[in-house]
Amino acid sequence: MNQDLRLPSVKPWVKPLMDELVDFRREVHANPELSFVEYKTTERILNRLREAGLEPIALEETGAYVDIGTGPIALALRADIDALPILEETGLEYSSVVDGVAHSCGHDIHTTVMVGVAKALKAIDEDSGLEARIRVIFQPAEEKMPGGALAVIAAGVLDEVPRILALHCEPRIDAGKIGTRIGAITSASDTIKIELIGRGGHTSRPHLTEDLVFAMSQIATNVPAVLGRRIDVRSAVSVVWGQIHAGSAPNAIPGTGYMAGTMRCLDGEAWAGAGDMLDQVVRQIASPYGVEVKLEHIRGVPPVINTEEETDLIEDSARSELGSPAIVLTPQSMGGEDFAWMTNKVPGAMMRLGTRTPGGEDYDLHRGDYIPDESAIEVGVTVMTAAAMRAIAQLKANPGT
Repeated sequence: MNQDLRLPSVKPWVKPLMDELVDFRREVHANPELSFVEYKTTERILNRLREAGLEPIALEETGAYVDIGTGPIALALRADIDALPILEETGLEYSSVVDGVAHSCGHDIHTTVMVGVAKALKAIDEDSGLEARIRVIFQPAEEKMPGGALAVIAAGVLDEVPRILALHCEPRIDAGKIGTRIGAITSASDTIKIELIGRGGHTSRPHLTEDLVFAMSQIATNVPAVLGRRIDVRSAVSVVWGQIHAGSAPNAIPGTGYMAGTMRCLDGEAWAGAGDMLDQVVRQIASPYGVEVKLEHIRGVPPVINTEEETDLIEDSARSELGSPAIVLTPQSMGGEDFAWMTNKVPGAMMRLGTRTPGGEDYDLHRGDYIPDESAIEVGVTVMTAAAMRAIAQLKANPGT
């Protein structure tokens, strides 16, 4: 932690970019693309970076990264670029032109912020030299588990990176502010699919059947309860069912049934061991009823664990540019985020970028009517650019670390 560093403000390099960045964000927003098919989005990013005199490198399919400056890498910054299969309902003049696809999670904001950071850093480098490199990563497919972060890592993009930061839109925090916390900021997220098979029959004679619906009800209620006793409660394991289907008549016990849901967890070690335990618990609960169980446990992502030093880097940067009142403690989210694969590899932290217009309407992510306040773009660019400059100063002050 280097709170005593006195660094010049980055605002003189950030503010001149704002009109261009808002236009770019609206262009990206109007032309959303789903995971791993972000071809035009990638091309738009590449074009903007090249126009600034940068030399970005396209990844194998979609996505890209760019280095600004020379020398060792001091910090990487990551943005996700994909959209969701959601119908936009904002009514904005720059609404999605792609039917059933929309940037309803704010990835257009994330992308725009990091384009702005790259351009601001390029301008600073031309004015005074950066004395180290900052790597800005535009990652595909965050919304498709287990996430495009794995492809970025496999491509070697993090091999020289000592630390990494990211941001995510937060509609419950006012624009002009950011949210931080040390430790788990998002949850592990897995998908559970269970098929049950048994002898069906008449509801008047359940003893001649495997009462499949009753077995399903026991699994639905007891799996969360048993895991809550078998795994440390501080891990915050949560199993919630989103689908339960069986039967077609009130007086007939069906022969097949299907249920699916998610398992979430705020502790990486508990998540790693929960798979075997889940399988064991489901089969033990179903066993007395004689049904056949086919269980598919689909691993998603681990939790994002914000390290103290990288969280300090964000907070010190925000404090210097925005003032202490702009920093709030953000609650943990039980949503999954594939940035976790990156923070598993190198120390890192994710901040929440406030996007709620003060006094305006409340929204939630993954809603077709989500309208983030575009003033958040300047906040994001300012804090992330300042964090990059602070990381370079820390590297220069401690070259052996």
